[in-house]
Amino acid sequence: MSKARLTFIGAGNMASSIIGGLVDKGYPAQLINATDPYQPSLDKLAAQYGIEVSQDNGAAASGAEVVLLAVKPQVLKQVCTDLGPQLSPRALVISIAAGIDSTSIERWLGQPLAIVRCMPNTPALVQTGASGLFANANTSASQKQLATEILGAVGIVQWLESETMIDAVTAVSGSGPAYYFLLMEAMIEAGVAQGLSRDTATQLTLQTALGAAQLACKSDVDVAELRRRVTSPNGTTERALQSFEQDQLRATVARAMQACADRSREMATELGN
Repeated sequence: MSKARLTFIGAGNMASSIIGGLVDKGYPAQLINATDPYQPSLDKLAAQYGIEVSQDNGAAASGAEVVLLAVKPQVLKQVCTDLGPQLSPRALVISIAAGIDSTSIERWLGQPLAIVRCMPNTPALVQTGASGLFANANTSASQKQLATEILGAVGIVQWLESETMIDAVTAVSGSGPAYYFLLMEAMIEAGVAQGLSRDTATQLTLQTALGAAQLACKSDVDVAELRRRVTSPNGTTERALQSFEQDQLRATVARAMQACADRSREMATELGN
C-alpha cells in the first residue's frame, strides 16, 4: 500500500473499522491520526492500534495527504468550513457521510480539492464491507488508487462513473445489511413459532445466511442459477418460493430500495445547501 499520512475526522465505528483494517494489513500506525470531540473514543483507538489522536481537527489535518471525513452528515458543513483553510491544496478528501455530494463538500472546504465520496456499509466492522466510490474531476489516478487501498482494507470497492449512482449504491449495499437482518429476524421468529428454541432458530438462520453468501461469492454461476439448483420440482423449497412470489417479494424489495434511493437524494437537497 501507498504510505500517505492519513487523518480521520471522527472516530466512530466506521472510522475505527477502517483504521483497524489498515493496521492489520501493515499500514504504519504512526502515519494515522484520528480526531474526535469524545476523548474516550480517541483513547481506545490509541491503545488498540497505536495511532496518534487529537481533538484538534485543523492541526491534525494540516499535514495530511489524505483526510477522511467520518462525521455525521448533519455536522459535515461546519466541519468542512472550519477545516478547509488548514488543508493542503494537494490533499485527498474522502467523505463517508451519506447524502452529501462532492460539489457541496468542495464548496464548504473553500478550495478545489480532490474529493472521493464513499458509501461503505457496516460489515466493514468485520472487514467484509462493500463500498461504492466516486471521484471528482480534481482526483488523480494515484489518488483514486490510494482511496481504493484505504477502503479495500475493509472489503470490496466498486468505482462509479456517475455520482448519482451513489444513491443506488446506498439502496443496494449501504442500507442492504438491514434488509438481511430483517429477513433473519423473520426467519428466527418463524422457526420459534414452528417449535424450535430461539437459540436453535437463531444459530441455524445465521449460519444459513453466512453459508448462502459464501456459496454465492465462490460460485461460478449467478444467484438465480443457485436458487434453481436448490429448488427440486414439487419439493419443500419450491413451495416456499411459490409463496414468496405470490406475495410479490420482488416488487416489495424493489419498492423498498427505490424508497431508500429517494431518501438519499432528499438528504442531498436537505443537507447540501
